[in-house]
Parts: sequence; structure tokens; C-alpha cells
Amino acid sequence: MQFVVDEEIPFAKEAFSHLGSVTLLPGRTMTRETLRDADALIVRSVTRVDAALLAGTNVQFVGTATTGIEHIDREYLAARNIGFAAAFGCNANAVAEYVLTALLATTRAKNLVLNGKTLGIIGAGRIGGLVAAKAPALGLRTLLHDPPLARVTGDRRYRALSEILQADFVTLHVPLTLDGPDATFHMIGADELAHMAPSSILINTARGEVVDNAALLEALTEGTIAGAVMDVWEREPAIDWDLLNHVTLGTPHIAGYSSDGKIKATMMVYHACCRFWGIEPAWTPARDLPTTLAPGTVPHVTFDATGKDFQTLAHEIITTLYDLTADHTRMQDLLAAPEPLRPRAFDQLRRDYPHRREFACAPISIKGGNQNLFARLQTLGIHANEP
Repeated sequence: MQFVVDEEIPFAKEAFSHLGSVTLLPGRTMTRETLRDADALIVRSVTRVDAALLAGTNVQFVGTATTGIEHIDREYLAARNIGFAAAFGCNANAVAEYVLTALLATTRAKNLVLNGKTLGIIGAGRIGGLVAAKAPALGLRTLLHDPPLARVTGDRRYRALSEILQADFVTLHVPLTLDGPDATFHMIGADELAHMAPSSILINTARGEVVDNAALLEALTEGTIAGAVMDVWEREPAIDWDLLNHVTLGTPHIAGYSSDGKIKATMMVYHACCRFWGIEPAWTPARDLPTTLAPGTVPHVTFDATGKDFQTLAHEIITTLYDLTADHTRMQDLLAAPEPLRPRAFDQLRRDYPHRREFACAPISIKGGNQNLFARLQTLGIHANEP
């Protein structure tokens, strides 16, 4: 069998070569011609998979090493009996950790206290559910909005969008859908932004088109809301560079880019391929792990909790584990380049993204801690012990 695989998928060669020959290609350059003799196609979100790409090819299976599937025409695949698999949930924890880090970094920059504030979560699925589970450890009260779940469960905890928009922070975790009663394209537009409090901060790690970027720029420019954290943008990689210049934190679609999540995605799609063809899986990533991912290579870090409130300590720990402001700085540096060169530089940031481990991978000791503190850190996904 012949596999065409996005070259940015970690361990693609090592994994899929167990099933056949592997050709690695940049995701944005894949064409019908390059897939002419392929039996399987493994992509990321930058490749649109539809009739324009697949018609006339021999592709029998499509996998995407992503949790979002808006780039896949599933109706076309189903109509032609082409197998399909996605890595649902592979990066959910990484995105949730990004949101926690963004909350702490933003409040530090704006000198705000999280305890007692409200966090509106739009979309309470895999990622939104994790954010909702972790956020109370920071003293946040969560409000949930998820119309599909509300209809299925009848649970009254799901609130109206108008109530969610009044929260101190609003974070988006919905798929991109263009039609139907729950369409999410531009679900946050000028009207919704106008209903947010002037002190509110919007966080988007879902899809760029969920937010009307032009309306957001106007809201930020006019002070309708206090700030925005944007990891996803309309028209990536040719984004609105003026908007980048106005957000509180901006990153190049990397919220879910933990090394742990990426490897999990490869594993999930590889196993789906094996099931599709009835082949016993023969590859595991353990032997191929780089030293930065090998067990025991994350340095042990000790913190002192003496005299610190929880938000201060959590900020110190989490920003040590993940330097989100460095991602923001690298993104801001794109503005120094001539505008025609920026889209390629945006993709380059994603391609060269440094290894980032999830919180649970770091061995941490804390002086002056107590049982309550350790329990709150555990809720955030941080495993800490006394020295």
C-alpha cells in the first residue's frame, strides 16, 4: 500500500511504513496528481479533503491527525466508501492547559484577580468540559453554553448565550459549522461583542471563523471589550495583521500543539488504519521518542509557596511549564516582516514549534504547601509533592 502523509505529523514515516510505502509532503501542497496512486491519505487541518483533491485517485482511507474535521468533506468520503478516522480528543488537554495559561498570563498583565470571576464556556464537549473541570481550581465560577447538549440532556446548567457573554472571560470551544440551528460561523460578531462587558476578555482556540475578526478588531479598537486571546484566525495563514497588533495575546494556531498530544494523534490515526485493513498494529512511539520526550528528561522544579496566594503560585508554576508569552512574542515578530512574507512565516512558526510538554509530565516539589494547595494543583493537572 502507498501512503501520502503530511510531513509535519510526528513519526509519520516510522508509523505508517509498517503498513506500506510512505511519501511525506507539505500539507498545503497536496494535489490530486500527488495522490494519484495513493491508497491512504493522512493530513492535518491545512489540507482540504474533498472531491477536488480525491476524484480520480485510488485513495481508500483518509485520516486526519486533528480533533477538528471541518476540512474534511465527510459526505463525499461516505458516498464513495472511503474509510475515515480523526484523532478526536488528542489535544484536548493541551488546549485546556493553553486556556489556563492564557487566563493567568492575561490577568497578570492586566493586574486582575481571578478568584470570584466568571468564565463563560461556549461549547462543553471534550475541550470545554476539561476547561470547566479545571477552572474552579483558580477560583473561577463557570457558565456553560452548549445548545446541542442542552437539547439532549435537558440539563439546566446550560445557559443562554446572552448570559454567557456577560462573563468576565469568554472562551470558545465549538466546531466550525456553516448551517443548521447551531451554526457557529461568526457566532461571535458585532452584536455579541456589543453585549459583552467592557471589562470582558475573549479567548478563541476553536476556529478562526467562529469569530468575526473584523468586528473583533473594531471592538478592541473602540474598547467595547478589554482584550482578546487569539490562537485561531480567519483566513490563516494570511490573517488580519492589524488584529494581531491589537490582541492581548496572539499565537499561530498552536494551542493544541503539545508534543504529547501530537504523538497521541499519530497513534490514534495509525491504529485506525490498522483496523481498516485488518492489520495487527506493530508500531509504538516509545523507541522513537527524542530525548526531550523520553521519560525522566523533564527537569525537576521546586517552588516555594510561603506567603503566596494561589493565583500567584499557579502563575509561577504554569508559566514555568509553558511560556505562552514567548509564543506571543514570536507571533508579534511577524509584524516586522513585509506583509507578503508573513503567511509563510506564520506556517513556519507552526512547523518549527518547540517541544511543549503537558503539565503532568513535570516533576514538581513545593515548599510550604498544604493538602488543599496540592489538591487544587492536581485539579489543574499539575502533580506536585513536598520536597
